[in-house]
Parts: sequence; C-alpha cells; structure tokens
Amino acid sequence: MQSLTIRRPDDWHLHLRDGAMLEGVIGDTSRDFARAIIMPNLVPPVVTTADAEAYRGRILAALPKGDSFQPLMTLYLTEHTDADDVEAGKKSGLITAVKLYPAGATTNSHGGVSDIDKAMPVLERMARIGLPLCVHGEVTTPDVDIFDREAVFIETVLDPLRKRLPELKVTMEHVTTKDGIDYIKSANANLAGSITTHHLIINRNVILVGGIRPHYYCLPVAKRENHRLALRAAATSGDARFFLGTDSAPHVDPLKECACGCAGIYTSVNTMSCLAHVFEQDSALEKLEAFASLNGPGWYGLPVNEDRITLVRREKAVEFPVRVDTGAGSVTVFDPMFPLHWDVQR
Repeated sequence: MQSLTIRRPDDWHLHLRDGAMLEGVIGDTSRDFARAIIMPNLVPPVVTTADAEAYRGRILAALPKGDSFQPLMTLYLTEHTDADDVEAGKKSGLITAVKLYPAGATTNSHGGVSDIDKAMPVLERMARIGLPLCVHGEVTTPDVDIFDREAVFIETVLDPLRKRLPELKVTMEHVTTKDGIDYIKSANANLAGSITTHHLIINRNVILVGGIRPHYYCLPVAKRENHRLALRAAATSGDARFFLGTDSAPHVDPLKECACGCAGIYTSVNTMSCLAHVFEQDSALEKLEAFASLNGPGWYGLPVNEDRITLVRREKAVEFPVRVDTGAGSVTVFDPMFPLHWDVQR
C-alpha cells in the first residue's frame, strides 16, 4: 500500500502547556488533528469551568491562521472540586471530562487526589450526569515499585471505585501494561483506554541501556517488552475500547537534560507517521482509522470528523525536525529510532 486516506484523527490526551510554550507547539497538533482532549495540569491547574473557559480562549488565540481545531476541555479533580460547577461545565458543552491525578503522580500533579473518598461527591455527580473520568492510573505510595504502579492502581483504587460506582464512565489514559489492557478487556461496560504513540514503540531498555536517555523518560514510565507488545496488539486490533491519546508533553531541553529531569515525550510532530509505520509493521494498516479517528469519538459520544487526511508512503525517509524552537526554549521531538516513510500529504 502506497497511500491511505482516513478520517481526520483526534488526540484524546494532549498537553499544550500555556504562554510561549502553547504558542510554539499548538500548530504541530492542529496541523493533523481535528480535536484533542486538553490536559488541565497547568500552574495553577484548571480546576473550575471559568478556568477552562479562559484556557480554551488562550488556545484558540494561539492557533495558526487557517487551522481548524477544537480543544476539548477538562477539569483537574481535587478533593475540594465543586460538583455544581462540574455539572454546569458539562451542561454548557465546555467540559468534556474530568481528570484524576493521584497526588504526585506526574508533572504538576501535587494538587491532585490523595484520598479518593474525599472526591466521591463529585464522582457520584459525574456518574449521574454521564461525564467521563479520565484517570492517570498509578499509585504514588513510596513502597510500590515505579514499574508496578499501574497494576497496583487497578487493584487498589480503580477496581474498587468501579465496583462502588459502576455507572461512572472511566478512561484509563496512557495504558502501559498488559495488566491494564487485560483489565479493560474484562470490563462489560464503562471502561476504555487511550494508548500513546511512544508506548507502542519504546520499552524500558530504551531509557536505560547504554546510558540514561532523558528524552525517552515519561510517566507512566515505559515497561517491559511484553507489555509493549500487549499495547500494540490492542491498538492494532480494531477493538473500539482502545484509541489514540498521544500524551504528547513538551518540556524545554534544559528541564529534560538535568539531574532531575521532567517526565514527558513530545510526539505531536510525527505521531501519524509513527503510527502508520507501527500499523504497517503489524499488517494492520486498515485498522489505523479505527484507532486514530473512530474509536475515540465513539467512546466520548461525539461525531466522527468529516474531513479526511491522506498518508503517503515515500520512497525516501521523511525528515522531521530534531527539535522545535518555541518562545519558551527548544523542545526535542520524539525519535522512534527507525526511518519513517509514511507522511501526511499536505
């Protein structure tokens, strides 16, 4: 196959940051994607509908001229979130989901939830009004190994929550383990998972073997090879419960290349080329549209995009920038460590 036309894709997990960084990276998403669920872990976080409305305005103002893009806004769940405000945001059409960050789990998550019981009034309201909960599925207790955080979260937090509120619609974001894939497959209803570009490509060896490679460090951290293969099998299966959420997360290079580097991989620039490579490698190009363009809208109850994009297989490898320069500083672009021959036709 030398070309593939699919409905314009969406990104169901995206970090845009704010200010000069937002202005520097938004075009890399809006060029290929029609919509994206925008993460709320700014400083300060997006905790109210008014915060989300203001942030949405800044995103739209930063869009390159002529680009058509819809930011889907989320709220950052805290132990003091106002359930009435959440419901009002949902009714207004502004709020697409609420995001649960266990306190300390990832970048700017220190204001997240430490005691899930304290957030139950909001979660109960969300279940009643049909507003999805997006979860960063890791525990943060220091006695749990970082590579086991997702599996322990499922057992000790997510499964009890779903049994307590079976009508709550939950998205396990950036699933990284076979445990997560199997748990989603075992659910009868109200559970789905997003999978990132980079977790389909890298395992933990890439971060650590031969020296520490900070630009492959993310949270949740990449796991063993058997987990990566489980993610690929799920993504390329066509199963409607799995869809693309890049978790593309820009950090300026000095904050990655230091003694205590930030977690995050910037994949917005070349995600569609990387995905076409993966799906071709797994003899599943015909399933790429489901993963990138159909399953996510189906899960979130939104129409699929009418616009199309065409991916073309080039004989010569496509050259992507090594880094993107923003007003906040340079951001290194994800290197999949193999040549990319698929390109979005402009």
